[in-house]
Amino acid sequence: MNMQDGVAEVQVASIPARRSRSSRAVFLTWLRKIHLYVGLWGAVFGLLFGATGILLNHRAIMKIPVQKTVQRTVQMALPSATAFSSPAQLSAWLQQVLQFKPVAPPVMKSQPAQKVIWGELETTQPERWTVNLHRPGGAINAEYFVGNRFVKLDQIDATPIGTLTRLHMSTGVSAFWVLLTDTIAGSLILLSITGLLLWTQLHTVRTLAVLTSVGAMCAGLWFMWSI
Repeated sequence: MNMQDGVAEVQVASIPARRSRSSRAVFLTWLRKIHLYVGLWGAVFGLLFGATGILLNHRAIMKIPVQKTVQRTVQMALPSATAFSSPAQLSAWLQQVLQFKPVAPPVMKSQPAQKVIWGELETTQPERWTVNLHRPGGAINAEYFVGNRFVKLDQIDATPIGTLTRLHMSTGVSAFWVLLTDTIAGSLILLSITGLLLWTQLHTVRTLAVLTSVGAMCAGLWFMWSI
């Protein structure tokens, strides 16, 4: 009778342990699937951002001979009957005449008229407008002094490499692309977290080691930032 009671007690004691191991195994399996599919999504755009990131990182030091843009400057005469009352009107006119439809909203700035010193001469500079039209494949930058009969245009045509780097830096893109690239950044963060959890296998010692290392890194970054 006593032996049966002892066996029963061992069986009852082993049930919570098996349940604990089973729950951890299910969680780790679920974690591996998340890591796998998130990694697949990140890998699609990781090639794009990785290749263009290398070019951007070494563009100054290694001076990689890759032409990213071709720029042309011209002064375009305005029709005699054309008069603009705001940079927005100039932007709309340029888009129509040049048949250039920007993806990102136009960037318009207005600098009021002011007195400037040029050499020993004091003169008044007219009101200055700038209009920047951007899309991944290129850009048009316009400069106009109110009252002039011409507008200065800088046309920037991106090469295939230049288009990729502009996409990398989210230059001339829509809000959809910005949100899409945010998902890539989020997937990298999630991959890091799931990768650390999979490495620890949820063991206490490994988990504490990871938390200590991450905490030390965050403290070091905060210390460097506060200097």
